[in-house]
Amino acid sequence: MSMYFNEYDVGSFFDEMFLPDGTPRDSAKPLFERLRSLSDGELMRYQAAAEKALLHMGITFRVYSDQQGIEKIFPFDIIPRIVNASDWVRIETGLKQRIEALNLFLNDIYGEKKILKDKVIPEHVILSAKTYRPVCEGIKPARGIWCHITGTDLVRGEDGTIYVLEDNLRTPSGVSYVLENRRVMKNTFPRVFSNLGVRSVSDYPGKLLDTLQHLAPDHITSPEVVVLTPGIFNSAYFEHSFLAQQMGVELVEGRDLTVFDGHVHMRTTHGFKRVDVIYRRIDDDFIDPEAFREDSVLGVPGLIEVYREGRVALANAPGTGIADDKVVYAYVEKMIRYYLDQDAILPNVPTYLCWEDKEREHVLANLDKLVVKAANESGGYGMLIGPHADDETRNEFADKIRENPRNYIAQPTLSLSRVPVITDGRLEGRHVDLRPYILYGKDIYVLPGGLTRVALKKGSLVVNSSQGGGSKDTWVIAEDGPS
Repeated sequence: MSMYFNEYDVGSFFDEMFLPDGTPRDSAKPLFERLRSLSDGELMRYQAAAEKALLHMGITFRVYSDQQGIEKIFPFDIIPRIVNASDWVRIETGLKQRIEALNLFLNDIYGEKKILKDKVIPEHVILSAKTYRPVCEGIKPARGIWCHITGTDLVRGEDGTIYVLEDNLRTPSGVSYVLENRRVMKNTFPRVFSNLGVRSVSDYPGKLLDTLQHLAPDHITSPEVVVLTPGIFNSAYFEHSFLAQQMGVELVEGRDLTVFDGHVHMRTTHGFKRVDVIYRRIDDDFIDPEAFREDSVLGVPGLIEVYREGRVALANAPGTGIADDKVVYAYVEKMIRYYLDQDAILPNVPTYLCWEDKEREHVLANLDKLVVKAANESGGYGMLIGPHADDETRNEFADKIRENPRNYIAQPTLSLSRVPVITDGRLEGRHVDLRPYILYGKDIYVLPGGLTRVALKKGSLVVNSSQGGGSKDTWVIAEDGPS
């Protein structure tokens, strides 16, 4: 293995495993030594074994733009990403702070709207958002919790600063890959994994079930929980079925549920059974044709009315998508100060709002230096990476911004941190982000680690699986370190 590391180029980026001089970071030294002790070709055999295991386990995703509609194996790199204990304390504390503020924001924005009345956020920013749901005004969700499951995307800049890139409060996906990646690593790479003091992720399904059951009224001692999926053609169907199986609850589609007698019921072979909590993996637009899109065949007619009356709990709550809007994202640090009277522990990436005249002028004059994002796109779509785009593409985005300035933000092009990956029989640096998962139940819990997504294309900054990205296992080192 020494030859692989000797040839590895750290480059000018922050490397998660190595210092600028090429020596391993303190938290990565035990992993480095164990990798270096492997015989020639042994790492490649482990990589091949991991890929074979993932194939047999059927860990897939679906790309909607693929006309063939085929499921794909999520690419996986066997060299783990290391997060040291001190970084993780900051990440965990910062995420808990952020989720608390976002939950207060959602409760406020569908209630008294104090943050708008106090002009902390301009009213038009909220009311013009595609994901703002007037039908949710006045709703009081169970336990006062709106965002039960969140996936927050983090990146590290070249100076080592950890930023929040975006929030995902609607139906965040990817945690199944975290759990299955860990299982593959432990099974195919036990010698490296053992005794390194890596914090466990295996209790996530139990924590998720506890979070969902907490939403049921106290008098229901054994609440009926279901996972609501759009069906097998959804890009994250593997995850829906996986989590239902891991929690020991039913996986249902809209046609399996019906509303009568003021409650939601599930069709079973033994008749109808009342449902208390729904972990919904269907977007707001499709969840109830009587409340949102009337042409939806995926949802449950009458569901929102039962939810409004408090006779069923929904996780995440409808309406949470307003916090995913990338324009609203720009105000989260102000939310934290407004609701918590604190400074943000994890800063946002500096953001230009194209609806503001001066900031729009700056963006249009500097498209070759900036990343431009549409307010409600995801998966790497609807985005311009200015330095990598040609003049024609930049001009197209300039026209889009002028036509609908509320729909766009811009940010500086960050030099994202890199990690070593195996490519063509050698190690090369590739850019990464990190999506930790946060559960809000009796308290706020952050899964140690999360999904490390890797831009497998050389020089690419786009880590999404739909754009050619892959993943790594994320090892958060316990505070007492390796044993």
